[in-house]
Amino acid sequence: MRVAIIGAGLAGLSVAFEVRQLVPDATIDVFEATDRIGGKLRTVAFNDGPTDMGAEAFLAIRSDALEFFEQLGIADRVVHGSGLSSLVYSEGALHDLPQGQIMGVPASSESVRALVSAETCALIDAEATAAPIEWQVGGDMSLGELVTSRFGQEITDRLVSALLGGVYSCLAEDLGVRATIPFLAAALDRLAESGEPVTLSAAVRGLLERRPKPSIKSVFGAFEGGYATLYEALAEQSGADIHIDTFVTSLQKYLQDYDRVLVATPAPTAAVLFKDVCPEASVELKQVQLASSVVVGLKFDSDAGLPEHSGVLVAADATDVKAKAFTFSSKKWPHLGARGGALVRVSFGRFGDDSALRLDEDELVDIALDDLQTVTGFDGRAAGVSEIFVQPWYGGLPRFSETHLDTVARVREALADIEHVEVAGAWADGVGVPNVIAGARAAARRLVSDS
Repeated sequence: MRVAIIGAGLAGLSVAFEVRQLVPDATIDVFEATDRIGGKLRTVAFNDGPTDMGAEAFLAIRSDALEFFEQLGIADRVVHGSGLSSLVYSEGALHDLPQGQIMGVPASSESVRALVSAETCALIDAEATAAPIEWQVGGDMSLGELVTSRFGQEITDRLVSALLGGVYSCLAEDLGVRATIPFLAAALDRLAESGEPVTLSAAVRGLLERRPKPSIKSVFGAFEGGYATLYEALAEQSGADIHIDTFVTSLQKYLQDYDRVLVATPAPTAAVLFKDVCPEASVELKQVQLASSVVVGLKFDSDAGLPEHSGVLVAADATDVKAKAFTFSSKKWPHLGARGGALVRVSFGRFGDDSALRLDEDELVDIALDDLQTVTGFDGRAAGVSEIFVQPWYGGLPRFSETHLDTVARVREALADIEHVEVAGAWADGVGVPNVIAGARAAARRLVSDS
């Protein structure tokens, strides 16, 4: 069997590995348009050791991911976070990230009183007896619009958008409930199906009551040597021939020359690839919009004065800084802290706002240092900046709007008419390393199922 995979990011490489397990004698070719493998995972060689400038964590409570790393033989390279909590920057001050919430959506006002006004607290506490949400079981709606209509704009800006901004590079208004917090959508479904009044507070309260206590100190994991540990292992063990700097513009030739073809590219690129072979899928893929962002990695000689927390989320209504989040990597990850000094990642950019990507690097670094000092009081210049790395992510993440899941379903429906073709990647399977891996492995199984 000859298999062509377009895209050498995490999805494409995971497919290549899975195909090798399922069909050991397969000929696997992976075609990558850029000059490196790994896609949105990127490990940079800082002087003190490898450092991730793309994704830097995965949910360590996902047993399927951990089992996959075991299969790859790299489970012993997995490290866990320090368990330090995050802060929220709002109204010119730092606040502890409230407990008693699900992705920023609280069950009551008790945990958020220090962060929002008395008027907002009153809205939250009255929500349980307000007119029920007009929720369609199995449907979706704008997360920001839902939260604002029930709890007020302050909760949306200071918690929900702050938390999801780092994950999706979007404001809550640009995201769908089911597309981004599926367990919250499922809780709303349960209320509707049971005939109970559908309210946010009841849904969140139910989730909090069911939430299992993690058996590990930190729910986040990483790799001691960065994500290069993962994507290099996948590349090696897949036994695939990987062709970098190979830009594919059409699938026609590959459908003729290969028995199976899988596309693991961002949605807009996939739209171009499918234009001639499946116009219906191409039209749908064009509906997927992308959010751009940029990460500024800063290594300091000293961490004196840096808060003893894992990082800071910036409220969407903050006007005195441009950054959306700060990760204190050397505080969050003990293996990075052991290197000495401080390692900080500063994140910029949300859907519809790519202004940070248009700045030159020197200006962006100055803004990052200024914002860090404004938010935390830590003077990075005085601490000594020993290394800098700026990583732009143009169109790095799909926008998971309230219509996104329907779009994905229509793409899959259109592609069902083409034999031996599959898709994988974040736009199709969800963000986060475990989601991408799980989706890619499932796609690989479908791809070779009739071999």
